[in-house]
Amino acid sequence: MLAQGAENVVPGGTVPNPKADQLRFFLLIAVMGLVMYFMMIRPQSKRAKEHAAMLKTLKAGDKVITTGGVVGVVIAVKDRTVSMRSADTKLEVLKTAVAEVDPSGASES
Repeated sequence: MLAQGAENVVPGGTVPNPKADQLRFFLLIAVMGLVMYFMMIRPQSKRAKEHAAMLKTLKAGDKVITTGGVVGVVIAVKDRTVSMRSADTKLEVLKTAVAEVDPSGASES
């Protein structure tokens, strides 16, 4: 028969250390937090900084593509908006709607 209170005894005759189990648990949580930071948060903030820098360098004559897929040439840049011409239409869109500046430059039209 087992003595009373002996149900926590490991077959080797030692009692598990609860402090070590807690430390191992918190270490696992910390490692998962670091992985989440380097896999999700850091790349997203890096892309946001690159997008903000691209919007600051936006100027008249740049060929841009909006998040909606509209391709046009910038006519004027204001504080919050960009005026652009696409085909025979003049559009005014928010700066945040500009997804990228086309590296091939302005169109020949």
